[in-house]
Amino acid sequence: MEIYQLRAFVTAAKLGNVTRTAEALHLTQPAITAQIKALEEELGVALFDRRPGRISLTRAGETLLPEAETVLTAAGHLLGKARDLQGEVTGTLTLGTVADPDTLRLGSLLGALVRSLPLLEIRTRNGAAEELREQVAAGLLQGAFYIGPSIPREVAGLALQTLHYRIAGPASMGQQVLHAGWRDIAAMPWIGAPPLHHVQTLMRDMFARQGLTPHQVIESDEVSLPQSLVRAGVGLSLLREDVALPASERGEVVIWPHARVGALLGFIYPPAAEHDPAIVATLQLLRTVWGLSG
Repeated sequence: MEIYQLRAFVTAAKLGNVTRTAEALHLTQPAITAQIKALEEELGVALFDRRPGRISLTRAGETLLPEAETVLTAAGHLLGKARDLQGEVTGTLTLGTVADPDTLRLGSLLGALVRSLPLLEIRTRNGAAEELREQVAAGLLQGAFYIGPSIPREVAGLALQTLHYRIAGPASMGQQVLHAGWRDIAAMPWIGAPPLHHVQTLMRDMFARQGLTPHQVIESDEVSLPQSLVRAGVGLSLLREDVALPASERGEVVIWPHARVGALLGFIYPPAAEHDPAIVATLQLLRTVWGLSG
């Protein structure tokens, strides 16, 4: 069996869809299907139950998945050790980013990486938090910034900062917002984000705890657009506290006083990359940039 076959198996198991697996691994769908089929033939068991639009693990697949992940992790450790022996860290480091660069202190991190690892080619790819989590868990990204309730179980991570979000409404709806209950707030027009975006996850979970679903009228993945739409009177949005409070003081928005949503900003990476020199260096520099101990 080949490492690429195991990677196709593990990625497909995590994503549950051959098309998404092919996109994630930058291969064609027939290539992914052929790799998994070849692995099944070599192992002598069916790894997936196949249905239109999705795949799910068989009992044999569930049993063998942890073993396959262990092999991929060991391969990652071996690669990391080999790079250590080379002395200089070379190759490409691709990092996923969420939110705005200033919030991530991205400029400071990238500048430090360029100075510390001059032979390393560094790339950034912006995306939604849960999309990046999937790619990191599948080993398709070497690391990514992540915003969510906590560090996901399927990846390793470094906690950087706790962020807080507030419900902000148009100033023109000030009295209506301030005197609203949860049901009233949910029924007002909301500006949301794509399903895998961290703000959408936080908003959905916030209302789910109340047994409610917000009345969403607009979906936007632009970082600054929700604040502009709230100011324009379009509807309510979940805004980061360091953005919402100054806007409230300027009279641009009104903040509903009965909710404050916490989220963790962290950096996540595949467990298999634990000994990768580029990730080790990135974690060390993150601790320096964020003033973390350890």
